[in-house]
Amino acid sequence: MKLKQIFIFFLLLAAGSAQAQQVLTLEQAIDLGLKNNYDIRMARNDAEVAANDNAYANFAFAPRINGTAAKTWTRTATKQEFGNGTKRDTSGIKNQQWQAAVNLNWTLFDGLKMFATRQRVQAIEILGELNVRNQVENTVANIINSYYNIAQQKQQLRALAEQMSISDERVKLSDAKFQTGLAPKTDWLQAKVDYNAQRANWLRQQTVIEQSKASLNQLLAIADESVNYDVLDTIPLNLQMSYGQILENIQQTNPQLQISRQNLEISRITLKERKGDFFPVLSFNSAYNFNQSRASAAINQFSPIFNQNRGLNYGFSATVPIFNGLNSHRAYKAAKLDIEYQQIMLDNQASLVNLQLRNAFRDYEYYKMALELEQESVDLARENTMVALERFRQGVSTTLEVKEAQQSLELAAYRLIQARYNTKVAETELMRLKGSILK
Repeated sequence: MKLKQIFIFFLLLAAGSAQAQQVLTLEQAIDLGLKNNYDIRMARNDAEVAANDNAYANFAFAPRINGTAAKTWTRTATKQEFGNGTKRDTSGIKNQQWQAAVNLNWTLFDGLKMFATRQRVQAIEILGELNVRNQVENTVANIINSYYNIAQQKQQLRALAEQMSISDERVKLSDAKFQTGLAPKTDWLQAKVDYNAQRANWLRQQTVIEQSKASLNQLLAIADESVNYDVLDTIPLNLQMSYGQILENIQQTNPQLQISRQNLEISRITLKERKGDFFPVLSFNSAYNFNQSRASAAINQFSPIFNQNRGLNYGFSATVPIFNGLNSHRAYKAAKLDIEYQQIMLDNQASLVNLQLRNAFRDYEYYKMALELEQESVDLARENTMVALERFRQGVSTTLEVKEAQQSLELAAYRLIQARYNTKVAETELMRLKGSILK
């Protein structure tokens, strides 16, 4: 009963500072991450750039209209002397000239290249959305793992508090026996050393918890170091997942496979663009021109003081590719090679996903079984420790027996906490590979 009271005291000591802190739930952490995480924000920015390009994709079919305007001032100084002795000096003549034009160029046919360009821009926008989703899935998985890493560190702190309570009881019993001459002083000294080691570990564990919180803060884009919160120290597990359930439709739901397929589609559309380089380009051209000049005086009787021209012209033009250093052939072959490359990338990604899925599920199954074994080990080790401590209190065992039992309990508790956390990590990885982590 006394040992239990001491244990409760250390648990209250470990939780004392947490009572004044606001508890951050996993749902709140994910919500903050979705809003603030730097990687997600960068992915969204890239997606918005692609969406902006696609918003103007239909204008690829519109004509191009350009206008030009210019005004020039000239001053001439001309001196002439003719064969009959006549001289002419027209210095100081000023001239102003206005020029304006509106040109229209409308591509009517370019080997369907502009249609392929529009498709490619649309496909790039879809790729941007897929990249955002993939980044969200990865970030949320990291947040879940980081959140529950803090939870497992808190569980380790609680286990250390239990070890400290046992070590403290050993110190008191060893001291009592030494004072009555029933045990040597070395037992008390060793018990005190073990207690100090446990306390050092307990203090170190608090530092680890703060470091783990800092890692979570980075994922949540919390830069204010004064922000203080606590997390729940329980790790809920889904122990009902099956391999067939995860494998179902994973080819369509895995974000990485969707990205690889979209990259392959973009490469195929790019090949259509390169085919357009082999066709002639038919365009409609039109222009309206305006020209006006005004001089302060005539250079001679045949030169005008005022002159104005304006007119509209239009027609069709065709540009036929004949030879450009085989650049079109080079680009076409490069596009075909890129399709082969993206297909290999897709096959490789499918192989990696299958490998990751098998390994994650093996981990999941292993840690599920380990949970039961380690829980049983903790129960047995705790009972063994209590028995050893009681035997030591009654003087029928040595402090070494208590220390060995205590170490067995410490290792069993550590393995149980690790198994619980690793099961959660494997569960999260399976959901990430499935693409259902947000559902």
